[in-house]
Amino acid sequence: MQQFKTLLRVRHYEMDALGHVNNAVYQNYLEQAAIEHSEYLGVTLDVYRELGGVFVMRRVEIDYLRPAVAGDTLEVTTWLKEMRGTRAFRCYEIRKQSQADLLVTAAALWVWVDAKTMRPKPIPHKISDKFLQLQNLSVAE
Repeated sequence: MQQFKTLLRVRHYEMDALGHVNNAVYQNYLEQAAIEHSEYLGVTLDVYRELGGVFVMRRVEIDYLRPAVAGDTLEVTTWLKEMRGTRAFRCYEIRKQSQADLLVTAAALWVWVDAKTMRPKPIPHKISDKFLQLQNLSVAE
């Protein structure tokens, strides 16, 4: 599916004892990129509320390849590999802005859950159609 890119600036308080971005912070970057991608497609928090559900990250796999430090501007690229049933499989790449070398690669499994019960339920067509429409536009180009 089509890639989405966003820029994030590394903040000083995100450093670990070695002066690098703390490994746990990268999960925040992944989540922020997924949120921005969803908002870009018009699937906002208001839409989530209307549909009575939300995506939660069930599993994440992160490979740390190179460090980032305070002041770096990171380009976070994300795309949906697959969306079916209750699940969305999302991939990520993080690099410094305008640089080719990867800092991080990641893959995450997101699950659509009922906001009240927190039980998985099928991803609503209002959401899946937005992502599939984007995929179909990419194929047609």
